Amino acid sequence: MRIILLQDMPKIGRKYDVKDVSSGYARNFLFPRGLAELATSDKIKLSETKRKQTEQEMAIQDNILGKNINILEGLTIEVKEKSNEKGHLFAGIHKKEISKILREKNHIDIPAELIEIGKPIKEIGKHKIKVKDKEFILNII
Repeated sequence: MRIILLQDMPKIGRKYDVKDVSSGYARNFLFPRGLAELATSDKIKLSETKRKQTEQEMAIQDNILGKNINILEGLTIEVKEKSNEKGHLFAGIHKKEISKILREKNHIDIPAELIEIGKPIKEIGKHKIKVKDKEFILNII
């Protein structure tokens, strides 16, 4: 049975791929869960146009992300956080918070998954943060 995948599926294919699977697998697993639909000629044409649109959108997003990452090189960002007298923060700063700080202070949208820190930041001071091959400094005071 020919199907069109509606989501990325490991070991089967990517979204909008046209695949041949057994009819039982399609009827009992894929269709009830909304993971695939029956491939007709009209739906195949529609899925090809959707795939092209998705690829174009992803290319644009990758281009914007590359520009945002290049902006980070040599950047220093100051953040005020609550800490005790010894300089330990009450709450650690995680990847998601760093992504939020970049978005709010510098209007740079970097996904948290791309930010590389070994463990959450729990002390005041200057910390080097890596995003892909670029580094910037997060100064916590």
